[in-house]
Amino acid sequence: MSTRRPIDSWLTDMDGVLIHEGTPIPGADAFITGLKASGKPFLVLTNNSIYTPRDLHARLTRMGLDVPVGNIWTSALATAKFLDDQRPGGTAYVIGEAGLTTALHDVGYILTDHDPDYVVLGETRTYSFEALTKAIRLINGGARFICTNPDQTGPSPEGVLPAAGSVAALITRATGKDPYFVGKPNPLMMRAGLNVIGAHSETSAMIGDRMDTDVLAGLESGMKTFLVLTGLTTVADIDRYPFRPSRVVDSIADLVDEI
Repeated sequence: MSTRRPIDSWLTDMDGVLIHEGTPIPGADAFITGLKASGKPFLVLTNNSIYTPRDLHARLTRMGLDVPVGNIWTSALATAKFLDDQRPGGTAYVIGEAGLTTALHDVGYILTDHDPDYVVLGETRTYSFEALTKAIRLINGGARFICTNPDQTGPSPEGVLPAAGSVAALITRATGKDPYFVGKPNPLMMRAGLNVIGAHSETSAMIGDRMDTDVLAGLESGMKTFLVLTGLTTVADIDRYPFRPSRVVDSIADLVDEI
């Protein structure tokens, strides 16, 4: 049996691993500090497409976590990279926030509601019936349907919120068209992120708090996977899945010495 190569680069989810409802998880600061000191390539990932990397850098800094802008990878960035590879200089009708519109602008996309190449659905806290109706009509008219991430719900201090995956299901019911989801667990997001930092899957590890997105994406990308128990998944949940993480740890604090 072959021995796996040492971990030379790290990818970690953000919510549930580094922070929880706006508060750093104990050990997160030590982990990020250790990564920067080691010089190893790393990325902090999020399926949330609302914020730009600069926004997220500022938010994390206020929490005491200094993650450089270039080490933040979002589903919005992955979606923009995917569309730029597929149809450079294309057009899109976008439902989403600055994280998504900025990423698409940065790759040269034109945002329009006039015969766009794509309808791109991302996260927003203000889904508009008018915007969803327009998206449905454009998809029925031939626009290709893309969604930044398949998450059905997201967290908030008041409880769960409907997320992009749930809204995509509404559009699918109205059009009969399924979207192409770019974010986790699609390994495309992971591989694109690895390319950004010049890393290779066989010497990389993915840390997450969800079996169905983080662990699955890491597994399908060929990475070692660590599941932390500071988010949505409990030990009892693990055996419900037909796959397992490489290791289960209580929290990110348990991985500081692994860097």
